[in-house]
Amino acid sequence: MRIAIIGGGAAGFFAAIAAAEKFPGAVITIFEKSRITLAKVKISGGGRCNLTNACDSLQEFSAAYPRGGKVMRNMLKEFGNRHTMEWFESKCVPLVIQEDGCVFPASQDSQSIIDCFYRECRQLGIKIKTEKEVDEIVSNDDGSLTVLFKNRVSPGKEFDRVIVTTGGSPKRRGLDWLEKHGHKIENPIPSLYSFNMPGENITSLMGIVAENTSVTIQGTNISAKGALLVTHWGVSGPAVLKLSSFGARIINEMGYNFILNINWVGLSNQEVIKDELRSIVKTHPGKQLNTIRPFDLPSRLWNHLVLKCEFPPDIRWADIGNKGINKLITAITSDSYRVNGKSSYKDEYVTCGGVSLDSVNIKTLESKVIKNLYFAGEVLDVDAITGGYNLQCAWTTGFISGQLR
Repeated sequence: MRIAIIGGGAAGFFAAIAAAEKFPGAVITIFEKSRITLAKVKISGGGRCNLTNACDSLQEFSAAYPRGGKVMRNMLKEFGNRHTMEWFESKCVPLVIQEDGCVFPASQDSQSIIDCFYRECRQLGIKIKTEKEVDEIVSNDDGSLTVLFKNRVSPGKEFDRVIVTTGGSPKRRGLDWLEKHGHKIENPIPSLYSFNMPGENITSLMGIVAENTSVTIQGTNISAKGALLVTHWGVSGPAVLKLSSFGARIINEMGYNFILNINWVGLSNQEVIKDELRSIVKTHPGKQLNTIRPFDLPSRLWNHLVLKCEFPPDIRWADIGNKGINKLITAITSDSYRVNGKSSYKDEYVTCGGVSLDSVNIKTLESKVIKNLYFAGEVLDVDAITGGYNLQCAWTTGFISGQLR
């Protein structure tokens, strides 16, 4: 059997290895358009490679996918996070699990994952061809597929099976070659990014981390919880990245211009916050407002919120009264800023959109349009929040497509 893998990323390598293990003797070739393979694996997790998440709940795990979660839930039963961890450890890649559930190679170096894939490819006889950009796939009468390369730098090659793992396309035209065959394409747009806040003075607090925030997009029911990082351009961190993922399409429609509401302590019960503030008034009445921080908020952030309330600089806790307490509650729970633009999450670029799941058999990931053509990875309209979930999608869809059922 002759098998072509179009795309030398995480899903492509995993699909190739899965196919080689399922079909010993098959001739398998990975075609990558650039000079470098596994580039996003190299930089994932800040160069440490957050390869999956150790979450035990299938329902909770699949909820990390704003798009494709229901389909992922079924596929994860066949090859989930525990299968992934067992697979890598069986290939002599020891793993470690962080307190937040993120799973990394024990080496804390993504090169361990890359070396593992290269080693497996050598042992299984998988060929890797770089600087080979595919331009077209032609379906032949006998069921074989002819792969044609861009600029026709080399003649077309015939294969019995082809798995497309080209990753997310930042532009819709990058998927034209699949759409023209009749595959439904969901418009690709960015996901997982931080928010720009030009003109907002909160950027003067760059470097501050609030550990337990809740963030919402004003006028929507989209919200997220987690740590928030203030940057020199706006805000980032897990809460913001999660919000950008779940709100990707709505934020795009807004032109990346909206009001972000921040609850700095993540508590929705204002009575709890009021009790905390009244307790401070009772126990530290003579202290100045900016010297006692409720909920252990970072000092610079607390000073920032106090200034927003326009209290006199030397006011004491005993002097703020009920109106002052209500002002502080609003500042803590409903702090608002204008977002105008986005920034990518470091060098990692995730898109939502791609080949619609309506165009594939979700049990096999074979195209409903072209027989013997399969898909895996981010080229599909499946994406997730940070925490190892996007790479798990690559392993899961790579494994399932590699079964070539």
